[in-house]
Amino acid sequence: MRLNTLKPAEGAREDRKRVGRGIGSGLGKTAGRGHKGSFARSGKGKIRAGFEGGQMPMHIRLPKVGFRSKTAGDTAEVMLYQLDKLEAGEVDFAALRAARLVPSTAKRAKLVAKGELTKKFVLKGVLATAGAKAAVEAAGGQVGE
Repeated sequence: MRLNTLKPAEGAREDRKRVGRGIGSGLGKTAGRGHKGSFARSGKGKIRAGFEGGQMPMHIRLPKVGFRSKTAGDTAEVMLYQLDKLEAGEVDFAALRAARLVPSTAKRAKLVAKGELTKKFVLKGVLATAGAKAAVEAAGGQVGE
């Protein structure tokens, strides 16, 4: 076997469709695009997502459901086990941001009861769930607004 004799297996590669090469080719004149319509034109064969041929689209026909709060993404959740990695003492929003527990886009933080808390923390300006508040106080700390 030599490199110059290598060929792909029979039928592995198909010749490309050569369109617009005369009436005898079977793909002349309209070149397989049919007559008129958007798909017959060049550069017009795309239909945007959700387009239903001019009929009122499904996403407009159906009613809007529920409520999306504009401020929901402003609050970052901090778990107890994440807080436990910090040094014990006074913790505020700036300290959480410095420790990279809170993203830069967040405007406030909320402590959530997930994991264990072994150190004593005094939280200032940080929201807390009832379970998280109980866990902080059980560890000897306190949650203040």
